[in-house]
Amino acid sequence: MSDSRILMGVVGRPHGVRGLVHVTSYTDDPSALARYSPLVDDQGRVWRLVWRAEGVAEILDAAGTKLADRDAAAKLTNLRLYVSRAQLPQPGEEEYYLADLVGLTARGADGALIGTVRQVHDYGAGASLEIFDAEGGSILIPFTKAAVPVVNLAGKEIQVVVPDEIIVEPVAESRIGAAS
Repeated sequence: MSDSRILMGVVGRPHGVRGLVHVTSYTDDPSALARYSPLVDDQGRVWRLVWRAEGVAEILDAAGTKLADRDAAAKLTNLRLYVSRAQLPQPGEEEYYLADLVGLTARGADGALIGTVRQVHDYGAGASLEIFDAEGGSILIPFTKAAVPVVNLAGKEIQVVVPDEIIVEPVAESRIGAAS
């Protein structure tokens, strides 16, 4: 997926028999997802949403055609919907698009290299950063101010205060590129 796109929502299971779908929106106001146009999937297909109830939408293709029925809706389950980054406002201070965190170098408070942020997970209870080290191991760190007190996007690194429950061995600087 291009860095110029930001994941904004995911189509879930069908709702009823008339082609409606459940949609998970990643916007602050979930209803705002329908105001973004175009929404584009991983294959470059263009979509538009019309909310019909809380979390339930009608999804239309580029030609404005609605899904015919439940079977058509089921085929779109897990469809990821993106918008162009240019459509989004600049994040405020201490705000980040989660996509911007991927690829940042993670260092401990002492400056020791921990690894590289490879994925950001958000299952609804708050984001977690998955940090991979040079040996292919990974740790999950909650993306909170306590665990990640410094985010330096310009310097392409974060400072991580690893919770006591997680044991992390520092990674040799020369080996971090091997995991990339």
